[in-house]
Amino acid sequence: MTKFIAVSALALAATFATPAMAQDANVPFDGPYVAAMAGWDKVRIDTPIGGGSDDGILFGGVVGFDKNVRGVVIGVEGEYADSDVKESADNVFALGDRVSLKTGRDLYAGVRLGGEVVPGFLVYAKGGYTNAKVKGSYDDGAVVVSDSDKLEGYRLGAGVETNVSGFLARVEYRYSDYGHYEGTGIQPDRHQVAAMLGYRF
Repeated sequence: MTKFIAVSALALAATFATPAMAQDANVPFDGPYVAAMAGWDKVRIDTPIGGGSDDGILFGGVVGFDKNVRGVVIGVEGEYADSDVKESADNVFALGDRVSLKTGRDLYAGVRLGGEVVPGFLVYAKGGYTNAKVKGSYDDGAVVVSDSDKLEGYRLGAGVETNVSGFLARVEYRYSDYGHYEGTGIQPDRHQVAAMLGYRF
């Protein structure tokens, strides 16, 4: 799946690369852009016998490229993000034990598709691949083990964007699913609401 998304993103970018050099400045939601991001991040851990969740601050940056074809906007984007979320779950493998998870950097690459529903406002959906770094620990009262690892999964989201004189503002919701971690039955996922401010070139 990872290779498919990466190849698709590269092919889409190559398709639009030449027109982008000569884009019409009057076409909204068209061309390359960069943006800073901040928002809310909630991480949940589900286990075979229960689960828990915690939330915190999300921050990072986005780069992307859009092509507006008669009001239909198709784009590719990449994102680097981080947050201050940490979460723990008790009694996972034995009574009295604890599994803890602290989030680290989160990389995303994907595509988005949208339409200008009213002049100056774009509504879109997005999806792609996410790779999040986490630091985990296990404590059963006698032994404490900690390590860092990477979680791979998919992200789906939707949002609204507006552009004014080259500047863009965007608000979106995103859901990331990382599947079952290493066959342990531990299933982390996350919900995020992000606001972005940037500039389209």
